[in-house]
Amino acid sequence: MFSFLKSLVECIGRCPCLDFDITTGKGKTWWNFRKTCFLIVEHNYFETFIIFMILMSSGSLAFEDIYIEQRRTIKIILEYADQVFTYVFIIEMLLKWVAYGFQAYFTNAWCWLDFLIVDVSLISLMANILGYAELGPIKSLRTLRALRPLRALSRFEGMRVVVNALVGAIPSIFNVLLVCLIFWLVFSIMGVNLFAGKYYFCFNTTAVERFSADIVNNKTECYQLMMEGNDEVRWMNAKVNYDNVPMGYLSLLQVATFKGWLEIMYGAVDSRFVEDQPIFEDSVYMYIYFVIFIIFGCFFTLNLFIGVIIDNFNQQKKKIRKDIFMTEEQKKYYNAMRKLGSKKPQKPIPRPQNKFAGIIFDLITQQFFDIFIMVLICLNMVTMMVETDDQSMEKEEILYLLNLVFIIIFTTECILKLIALRQYFFSVGCNILDFVVVILSIVGILQADIIGKYFVSPTLFCVLRLARIGRILRLIRGAKGIRTLMFALMMSLPALFNIGLLLFLIMFIYSIFGMSNFAYVKKEAGIDDMLNFETFGNSIICLFMITTSAGWDSLLSPILNSGPPDCDPYVVNPGTDVRGNCVNPGLGIFFFCSYIIMCFLVVVNMYIAIILENFNVATEESGDPLCEEDFEMFYETWEKFDPDASQFIAYDILSEFCDTLKDPLRIPKPNTIKLITMDLPIVPGDKIHCLDILLALTTEVLGESGEMDAMKESMEEKFMANNPSKVSYEPITTTLRRKREEVAAVVIQRAYRKHLLRRSMKLASYKYCEKNELTKEDEAPPEKEGMIAIRMSKLYGSQQLLRGDETVVEVDSFEKRDSKELTETQPPEETTEEPPPVELQNEIILRSAPFVIPASIHNSQLKESDESGGGNGASGWRCLPDYSSPNSKFTAQVRGHQCITTLSVVCVFYMSLFSLQDQE
Repeated sequence: MFSFLKSLVECIGRCPCLDFDITTGKGKTWWNFRKTCFLIVEHNYFETFIIFMILMSSGSLAFEDIYIEQRRTIKIILEYADQVFTYVFIIEMLLKWVAYGFQAYFTNAWCWLDFLIVDVSLISLMANILGYAELGPIKSLRTLRALRPLRALSRFEGMRVVVNALVGAIPSIFNVLLVCLIFWLVFSIMGVNLFAGKYYFCFNTTAVERFSADIVNNKTECYQLMMEGNDEVRWMNAKVNYDNVPMGYLSLLQVATFKGWLEIMYGAVDSRFVEDQPIFEDSVYMYIYFVIFIIFGCFFTLNLFIGVIIDNFNQQKKKIRKDIFMTEEQKKYYNAMRKLGSKKPQKPIPRPQNKFAGIIFDLITQQFFDIFIMVLICLNMVTMMVETDDQSMEKEEILYLLNLVFIIIFTTECILKLIALRQYFFSVGCNILDFVVVILSIVGILQADIIGKYFVSPTLFCVLRLARIGRILRLIRGAKGIRTLMFALMMSLPALFNIGLLLFLIMFIYSIFGMSNFAYVKKEAGIDDMLNFETFGNSIICLFMITTSAGWDSLLSPILNSGPPDCDPYVVNPGTDVRGNCVNPGLGIFFFCSYIIMCFLVVVNMYIAIILENFNVATEESGDPLCEEDFEMFYETWEKFDPDASQFIAYDILSEFCDTLKDPLRIPKPNTIKLITMDLPIVPGDKIHCLDILLALTTEVLGESGEMDAMKESMEEKFMANNPSKVSYEPITTTLRRKREEVAAVVIQRAYRKHLLRRSMKLASYKYCEKNELTKEDEAPPEKEGMIAIRMSKLYGSQQLLRGDETVVEVDSFEKRDSKELTETQPPEETTEEPPPVELQNEIILRSAPFVIPASIHNSQLKESDESGGGNGASGWRCLPDYSSPNSKFTAQVRGHQCITTLSVVCVFYMSLFSLQDQE
């Protein structure tokens, strides 16, 4: 619609008279009519209908052969059908004129092609109506109806792509053609100077051989024999010669394509002088002329077509592809991402619940079972290869028994798979192929005589099993080269199919043209009952032969007959009103030369260019760190961990999954730290998506680079679009963030436990000191942490080290029972309000500096403590002041220590985060 409005604006700008009101009256009616026409021509049904009519009209041309006059009914049907096709195409053209406008229509090359072809059909239709269909110019114009299939080019995407590539290569192809013409011009002029008029010879039409120079030496003697009434004698010229430059070009083309060039070379070597009878190798030095031309004019110039086509494809690929400015590392990453996104996890076939079926399932899913079947397939092919036509009865019986054994084995395999896989058996293409081959093999054994007589032998279908061998190639590391070739072939198939369609289209057009102009040519040389242009089938066969450049010189030879006695322009052709079997030699030369240049030198060489390009791509990709098989291996392993094909696995089995993979994606255990540093997104339920894991593993193999961030984002967007399961889950955290949270929690827990321990030790130390040493109310209590450490070492078994005059005490562990024991050691008659006991939830390891006190003080304090506590080491805890009072100095000191401890915990927390960040 936008193009329609744009063309309308341009038309109004060029023609102000078109600027009228489209909201009321006739303007509105015209505007609605144009919109309706636009909607019609843009509708898919309309386009499909036009394609169908193009195919039908093209197919109708194939029935207009030499037998059409004998089939009056078909001729009448074709005449009416041709009128219908013409009317339909005219209506289509008119609708597009109204919908698009003249400017938009006639500025489109494909519309111009449609316009010209419709005009040819329209002129032919008008000539038939007016009765001028049998005029020569009208007949020649009707020949152009063969161009109708060209209208299909704009409708089929594959052929349009190939044609656009060829159109882009036309300048380069024209340059090569110009170089060939100039280079060959030198040899053509040289050939005219050397061989002009020397290809004539006296010929015996009865013996179909050339007279010897001893019998006929020159043209004069040959004419004397002819004057004597010898009708079998003719002084004739070779049909392909060097009498002029155009014929010299034709001779050089035959030499360059190596078709009929030996006769041309032998004629030059046997030549003598003008009007002299040739003698065997009279001019032997003329071999040099042809050798030099083949080296420079054939090997060099003709192969330029291949080079130009390949170079043009590369240039167009650089224009189309977006990775022209990528570095090598970026290309590797892009290729890996492209392969990564082309696959999805598949739900594996579930193991049957039945015990017997489960055992069979375990058997057929083993790798050795596939290898065993592949070996049997190869042996079956070997038995088919040793069959001969004249084999003995014993050999035939042995081969029959071997074939029967193979059929039984393959049938057993098929039955086992049906039992184990159930309905999933038919979800695999190879299984369907095996099933069909087994059925045909069994039927072939039972009804061998009937099927072998009326149909293809079922034994031949066993060859299809060879396709299964391709499955085992990826299991063999030594078959990497074969896999590369197979990959290149698979990559080339779409392009080769498009080129094949274009080649068939050209062959179709030329076959229709050949039927219209060469159907009644005299049958001689290469033209016979099979190879001719009488019917569409025979024409296609001839053109296919010319496509391979095989024997096209023999097909051209009868067409070069220009008149009697080589052909008769007045001979009656049975069953038709057409007279004569002579054609225009110039038209025949143009027909063959244009077809050879277009098909043999251009289109066929496109096959070489496509295969070579894809082989280079396959070779480059095989050298990449990651190939297609690595991603297939990833998803095969994924199926074992995700049997429901949910595309998610639990975070706790990620380590096991990465260890199960094969190189280069494998991360062997211990891999916890490596997986944490990958920073994988975690969705609700502690699950990770398969593409996130594969993307992280791919980045790990290829390496991290800052210049790939933009590419990574674009690829992830494509993944999101192609994987709805991933889009529906938003990550709540990552592996790295979770580890940071865990580490921070551990640090906080340790700091808080240490704080509680130190607080308990402080409180106990103050109690002890208050009983024994605190004499003044305003005197600050001394910090005797060493005593309480020693006391705790007795209770919990910590080690003590006494060296010289000092005692070194290291507290290694502290358990939950500290608060419980502190509470139990207090006397029941104590009425002082006690603070709530401090409870520790977990056992920790205290790695603080040892408390050092003099040995004498330690011994005396320990003795006093034991005496006051009644020897149980617990009564020393009863001498406590009222430290719970908020106004006491003791309470103020405790709160001060709590503030300091809290600040210490905060500092430790942030220091731990900074240390983790530095480690990353």
